[in-house]
Amino acid sequence: TGLAAGMGAGQALLVLLAASAVMPAKDPLLNICMDAKHHKTKPGPEGMLHDQCAPWKDNACCTANTSSEAHKDQSNLYNFNWNHCGLMPPKCKRHFIQDTCLYECSPNLGPWIDQADSSWRRERILHVPLCKEDCEEWWEDCKDYVTCKENWHKGWNWATGTNRCPWGSMCRPFSHVFPRPKDLCEKIWSNSYKYTTEHRGSGRCIQMWFDPAQGNPNVVVAKYYAWKKRSSPTWMENMSPETDEAVCALPWPVLVLLPLALVVLPEGAGGCGAHGWGSL
Repeated sequence: TGLAAGMGAGQALLVLLAASAVMPAKDPLLNICMDAKHHKTKPGPEGMLHDQCAPWKDNACCTANTSSEAHKDQSNLYNFNWNHCGLMPPKCKRHFIQDTCLYECSPNLGPWIDQADSSWRRERILHVPLCKEDCEEWWEDCKDYVTCKENWHKGWNWATGTNRCPWGSMCRPFSHVFPRPKDLCEKIWSNSYKYTTEHRGSGRCIQMWFDPAQGNPNVVVAKYYAWKKRSSPTWMENMSPETDEAVCALPWPVLVLLPLALVVLPEGAGGCGAHGWGSL
């Protein structure tokens, strides 16, 4: 009947209007920089990123100065010295430089940003799913280097202002401290990374290494995990009132047309209120 058709059209119109309102909303997990020591507040182009950080130049959370410091043996970023058990071989060091570039420059780590309880940063990354090849090549190129610690985030002797092996610790081969690639990737930075069996290009793991000429593959990966996180019951429970209000704040063209949709909606069809989208 005409009434039923009108009701159906009204519902369809409201759904379309709601979709058009939600679509432009900024996803809080995508294209963001974490709140940490050297990160910019928002990602953006950086034309002069240094050497291994250059793949992020089109959209970066790091500055040119940060990217340059990331390549130094004794960097001013954190006063951290790679050569704490003798000289780190260049083939190994390049992975640590790339790891630093990813951490400092990537705007695609939003789904894994977590609160940090440290004096020098408010946020950190946790359980970033690293591609199998990135982790295994890192381990392979570093397995003959030596280190005195499994977790490089804490427990150093900082008496001289730079990290030194703690008293009583011994320098041992990487392959002893980290028997498998999984051990290296997960333990060295307090579970910042998670070892995966996913491959580069799968859209399911973050790449430390990529060819910028082919685009940044981590954009798609972040979108996938952001969608997964939003779909989880925990995320829905933790959704703040501000987020609800942002979703419910319709742009003016929608507000102008909304009464038309409501006129032909059957009584009792929910709207945007205390519990979100009602019965839509």
